[in-house]
Amino acid sequence: MNESGLEQAPDDIKLAVDLIYLLESNHVTPETVLKALEIVKADFERKVDSQKS
Repeated sequence: MNESGLEQAPDDIKLAVDLIYLLESNHVTPETVLKALEIVKADFERKVDSQKS
């Protein structure tokens, strides 16, 4: 995806690209990334659930 295509992309795609760049630039291992993403996902799922109530 070129830069102008990324500008037109949905926010979730833009965020994913930024996160991938950040993690790869800092040489974070894939195993560490996956463990961290599980924690982040659980946290945000709790936030979504608490907003529903």
